Amino acid sequence: MAKMLWKPSEERVKKTNLYRFMNLINERHGKNFAEFEPLYQWSIENIPDFWAAFWEFAGIKASKPYDQVVDDLAKMPGAKWFSGARLNFAENLLRYRDDQIALVFKGEAQDAIYMTYAELYDEVARLAKPLKEFGVAPGDRVVGFMPNMPQSIIAMLAATSLGATWSSCSPDFGIKGVLDRFGQIQPKVLFTANGYSFKGKAIDSLSRMSDILQQLPSTEKVVVVPYTEQDADISNVPNGVHYKDFISSETGLEIEFEQLPADHPLYIMYSSGTTGLPKCMVQGAGGILIHHKKELMLHTDLKREDTIFYFTTCGWMMWNWLASSLSVGATLVLFDGNPFHPHPGALWEMAQNEKITVFGISAGYIAALQNAGVKPARDYDLSPLRAVLSTGSPLSVEGFEFIYNEVKSDLQLASISGGTDLNGCFALGNPMGPVYAGELQCRGLAMNVHAFDEQGKPIINRQGELVCTSPFPSMPVYFWDDPDGKKYHSAYFDVYPKVWRHGDFIEINERGGVTIYGRSDATLNPGGVRIGTADLYRLVEQMPEIEDSVVVGQDWKNDVRVILFVKLAEGYELTEELRNKIKQTLRANASPRHVPQKILPTPAVPYTLNMKKVELAVKKMIEGKPVLNKDALSNPDALDYYADLKELQEE
Repeated sequence: MAKMLWKPSEERVKKTNLYRFMNLINERHGKNFAEFEPLYQWSIENIPDFWAAFWEFAGIKASKPYDQVVDDLAKMPGAKWFSGARLNFAENLLRYRDDQIALVFKGEAQDAIYMTYAELYDEVARLAKPLKEFGVAPGDRVVGFMPNMPQSIIAMLAATSLGATWSSCSPDFGIKGVLDRFGQIQPKVLFTANGYSFKGKAIDSLSRMSDILQQLPSTEKVVVVPYTEQDADISNVPNGVHYKDFISSETGLEIEFEQLPADHPLYIMYSSGTTGLPKCMVQGAGGILIHHKKELMLHTDLKREDTIFYFTTCGWMMWNWLASSLSVGATLVLFDGNPFHPHPGALWEMAQNEKITVFGISAGYIAALQNAGVKPARDYDLSPLRAVLSTGSPLSVEGFEFIYNEVKSDLQLASISGGTDLNGCFALGNPMGPVYAGELQCRGLAMNVHAFDEQGKPIINRQGELVCTSPFPSMPVYFWDDPDGKKYHSAYFDVYPKVWRHGDFIEINERGGVTIYGRSDATLNPGGVRIGTADLYRLVEQMPEIEDSVVVGQDWKNDVRVILFVKLAEGYELTEELRNKIKQTLRANASPRHVPQKILPTPAVPYTLNMKKVELAVKKMIEGKPVLNKDALSNPDALDYYADLKELQEE
C-alpha cells in the first residue's frame, strides 16, 4: 500500500476551480459528487456533456458558438470536435490587457525582465502587423529556433493571431535535427535568437542558421532576436532582418484575430525521431486550447493570481502547455539556461524571488537535486509555493519523499504524464485529493484511460498497456504529409482497433491512482514476464556509487536477459562487490526477475533532446541493428560505446 504524503485541507479543497466545476456539474446534471473519482467516471461516460460544461466554465472566446461538441465518439481517429465554432487561439491567450505581469524572463546570466499583459498585447500587435503585410496567412507555417524567452511566445501569438501554424525547436538542436523537422513543413518565416546561454557561456546560433537556411528554400524571411548580444552581424543570414527593424514602431494597434474553425492547424509538434524522421503531428486550435485549459484550471488549479514556472525549452511540449497559462491570466516565468548554473539551487532562488506558486520540473532534475544535496526549504523562502509538478519520466518514491522533506511539507506534488502527441496528459494532478508516494493522483477528466492486458481487456492493480478508448479534443487533426492517414493510424491504432495505444506501461489502482513503469516498447520480458524499467532506475540511481543507468533486454537463447549499464559516480569503480550490492538491492526491493544477468559500466547514457533515456537505441546497438536517426539525441556519440561489446557475446 502506497504511503499517503499529503492531503489538502477542506478549506483548500473548497477554494479550487475543480470544486467549483464539480458543483456546476452537480447543479446542471442533478448529481451530488463530492469527490474526484465519481466525477471522473461521469466525465468518461458523458464526454460531450463534460466538454460542453467545461467550454462554458473556461470562458472560451469564440465569435461563433459550436453546433455540436463532437460528431461521433465511435470515430477513433477522426472524430470532429466543436464543428461550426469560429475562434482564434491567440485571442484566447490575450484576453487580458491590464498591468498585471504576464511574463517574467530570467536568462541564466542576467537579471529578470518583466512584461505586463498590456505590454504583451501591444508587442504582439506590433509584430502581427508586419507579418500580415509580408503575406502571412492562415495555413502558412511560422517557426522558431529560439530559447525560452518572451519573443518566442510573442512570435507564436502574432503568427497564430493571423491563423498561421506555429512550430518550434530549441537552439540546442543540431543542424540535421532542425532540418529533419522544419524541412518537412517548409516554413515561410523563421524566428531565431542570435544565440543562447548555457552554463555561463554564450553560444552562437547564427552560424548554424546560415547552414540550415541553405536547405530551407521556402523561408522568405528570418527575424533575428537579440539575446546574447544587441546587434549581431546578420550579413550571413539569407533574408535576415533584425527584430527591431521588422516590428512595427506604431503603438496602440488593435489585433485583427482571424476567426477559424476549431480544427484549424495551430501547432506542428514532433515525435522524438529516434527511429527515423520525426513524425509531424498537426494539432487543432480549439482542441489544444480547451484541453490545456482543462489541465491548467481543473488539474493544476491555476488562477489569475498564480505565478507558474515550468523548466522547459521551446523544443518540448511543456513550453506550449506553459504558454496556455496566459489564457487564465496568470504570470508565467520563463527561464533559459542550465538549471544548476551558477549554483545547484538557482531555480529555487528564482522561485523565492519571483514568488512562484506552481513550480514545474522533471523527475531527472529532482534526482539531480537529491544527488547534489540541495535543500531548498532550508535555503530559500518558498512560502508562496503551493504545487510542484514533475514530468519527463516516472518520479520515484524517493523523489516524492524528497519534495515533501526538503522542499515543503504542505504542497500538492503532481507527477504528470502524457505526450507530445496529445500536447497534454493522460494522468496528472487532483488538487482536491491526497498524494501517495510514487503515484500520479488521477486520470485526466474525460480521458477514458485504462491499463490493458495482453488480450486487450482493462485491468486494475496489474501492469498493462496505457490506452485511451474514447477520442479527446487534443488528438492530432492529422499527420503532416500523410494523405491516407497511414502514419497516424500505425502510430497509435494498429495494436487495438479504435483504441489509442500510447506506448507506456502502467498500473491503475482501485483508488484511480496511476503508476508508470516506463515505455512499453522498453519493458523487459525475462521468462515471458513483463517488467517496467522505472523500478530498476529508481533503486539503482539511489545508490551513491551510481550517477546514471540504462537497462535493456537482450534477446538470448530463445529468451530475454536483462542487461544493466551503469555510469559510475566520480571516484567509484564497478567492482564485484558493487555488482553484488546492485543485485541484492534489486532482488530485495523489486523482485528476482529484476536482477540483471550482466552489469556493465558505461561512459554515458544516451538521451533524446527533451531528456528521455533511449533504451530502444541502446538495444538496437547491442544487437547490431542500425539506429536511423542519431540527430534526435542530445548526445549521439554516447551510442558508439554500445556497439560490438564483447561481454554481450558471452554467457
